[in-house]
Amino acid sequence: MRTYRITSKFRFIFFVALFFVLLTTAANLMLGAGTADSMTVPQYTELEVASGDTLWAIADRYMSGDDIRRSVYELCQLNNISADELQAGMTILVPSSAYKQ
Repeated sequence: MRTYRITSKFRFIFFVALFFVLLTTAANLMLGAGTADSMTVPQYTELEVASGDTLWAIADRYMSGDDIRRSVYELCQLNNISADELQAGMTILVPSSAYKQ
């Protein structure tokens, strides 16, 4: 059996440390730890409610998503209103990131 001897302690420690830095970086990239989604500040657009508008129509027109009920709920929570409190001339906030393309 062959035995190995460390000739330079500095070089050995340097390469071991470099290996762990590269391993940690690769693991973070694969797990998505480098994304900044949770660190972004939400942006909102003010929208004036026109006559005949409903939260359902606004959610359908301006917000993307599979479930319109979730969009209506989000609008209600964001503006601290319920669907029957919506009136023409009101200004409500709509998430800018939710705008349909």
